[in-house]
Amino acid sequence: MKKRDLSEGFEPMMLIEAVREQAREFSWLPDALMKCGRGEWESRAYVAYVSQSNPNQPGSDWQFETNVLLFHDKFGMVVLDILKGNRLGGIEFVDKIEA
Repeated sequence: MKKRDLSEGFEPMMLIEAVREQAREFSWLPDALMKCGRGEWESRAYVAYVSQSNPNQPGSDWQFETNVLLFHDKFGMVVLDILKGNRLGGIEFVDKIEA
């Protein structure tokens, strides 16, 4: 059976409750999830909200700060890429990564 990606039917706001429960120190993140839209699916397991070209280089939009790890009832393990300036860079659905 082929595993589908989540590009159809996934909305970032579906993660808000998990963020509120598991990542309280990121108080800005629920609002960011509500505003970030559908994003661009780079693989079956990763949706990007910020271009990763020239990561962490001067002038690049992608300035990595940390990851937030969540456990979600529907999506399993989820990793949020947090960028400097309180921005969401992307979301990885670990259980969708093929071995």
